[in-house]
Amino acid sequence: MRALVTGGAGFIGSNLIDRLLAEGHSVDAVDDLSSGALANLTEARSSGGEFRFHQLDVRAPELVELFVRRRPDVVFHLAAQPSVALSMRRPVLDAEVNIIGSIQVLEGARACGARKVVYAASGGTLYGYADASDLPLTESHPHLPRSPYGISKSAVVHYLSAYRELHGIEFTALALSNVYGPRQDPYGEAGVVAIFAANIVAGRPCTISGDGSQTRDFVYVDDVVDAFSRAAERGSGLLVNIGTGIQTSIAQLYATMASAHGDGPAPHFGPRRPGDVLHSALDPGRAAIHLGWAPWTSVADGVSALLDHLDRSGARRA
Repeated sequence: MRALVTGGAGFIGSNLIDRLLAEGHSVDAVDDLSSGALANLTEARSSGGEFRFHQLDVRAPELVELFVRRRPDVVFHLAAQPSVALSMRRPVLDAEVNIIGSIQVLEGARACGARKVVYAASGGTLYGYADASDLPLTESHPHLPRSPYGISKSAVVHYLSAYRELHGIEFTALALSNVYGPRQDPYGEAGVVAIFAANIVAGRPCTISGDGSQTRDFVYVDDVVDAFSRAAERGSGLLVNIGTGIQTSIAQLYATMASAHGDGPAPHFGPRRPGDVLHSALDPGRAAIHLGWAPWTSVADGVSALLDHLDRSGARRA
């Protein structure tokens, strides 16, 4: 398979590229490096596999030309403006990157004759404010996003469906719960696990937004990459939840991480972030049926692996 990964220098994208190269596929990575990092592609560049990197914004007209030149069979579209908070402050930017950029990707796929697009949707924001009694949510739950970020992600799912009907391009949209693991940026606004991990390893206090009772469905990046790999051949025409179905409160998350590292100051509490949902968990039943996928990494094991990775990489106590 010839694959093209947008957002390839990012957290999930770079881990996916490592998996695709290990499976023997040729891979092109597209990233404008606004949030991704070339350091994330060190393993890919030294793997000996067929790999090329292209520094390019998905909104750029040259993107379609790149698709035509490289002619991928499958496009993994992970490039995005990833912050709910930023989307609240700058909704136009969010729409430009997440909607216009995605249309550019679909136009590139159409122009080069790609057979499929696998899209990183957002399960945490796609369904909006769900009643706790409805959790974990299935894909049939109404889509009621409450942030510009969630709205943009929902819009792209509709575009994928339209391009399938109009142009015969297959798709699978993976509604991701809260993904965490090595290479996640600890300095942005998204990614509470990475932010906590960096602070805990450095001995700095962590800040919990709100009272910590809000819950999330945390899924480890290796499990998510496995779902993307499977979706290249399966789950066509579907939105598929990729999560564990298990709720973990932010307060529980911090306690688990602090315990795994053996120390750490008590957390601070700050204001709740606007646009955040209170509770989130995704039912992975459809993924089991159509992708043959199930999560296997517990939160305790995943955060321990992340903290160990940070310790080994030199992010030690100040």
